[in-house]
Amino acid sequence: MGTTLQSLLARAREAQEQIEDELSRRRDALGLSMSNGRVVFEESMRQRHRAARIKLRDFLAATRPMVVLTAPLVYGLIVPLVLVDLTVTLYQLICFPVYGIARVRRRDHIFVDRHHLAYLNALQKLNCVYCGYANGLVSYTREVAGRTEAYWCPIKHARRVPGAHGQYAQFMEYGDEEDFIDRWVEERVGLKGKD
Repeated sequence: MGTTLQSLLARAREAQEQIEDELSRRRDALGLSMSNGRVVFEESMRQRHRAARIKLRDFLAATRPMVVLTAPLVYGLIVPLVLVDLTVTLYQLICFPVYGIARVRRRDHIFVDRHHLAYLNALQKLNCVYCGYANGLVSYTREVAGRTEAYWCPIKHARRVPGAHGQYAQFMEYGDEEDFIDRWVEERVGLKGKD
């Protein structure tokens, strides 16, 4: 990998750290802290949250009927999502040890915590649980698929790939057979330590 690409990747990591620092400052400003892995708000903030909650009946009354009619479609996706979750988890439990790839920790991708927010009503909390699970599952699945791709075919595509997974930047260049031959084995070895 060229030094220009390495430099850009380092700058991207630095920018991500700066974003995390800014988000941390914003959480602090909202009176949020962590205790034993749980979010804790100051009492005054919890009172503000409870006061801001929209009653469920008012929330439903303000919801357009067509939105309500689409709810079974949205919630019906839970069945295929759970099947994907089970299949991807089973796949990596069986295959990753054979390939020598470090397992992806599901808990690093699926976050279900917004239902603790006191300013959300019951339906909003249910929606947040669903979205946290679904989007986390997509992230988890993508990481498993990305590590699989890094093992089997770590070659960039000829065209630009928008929003590529984390391993993609280290893939060999499309059409560079020398780099592929030189690095393929070492790239596979590098997957053992990823967590």
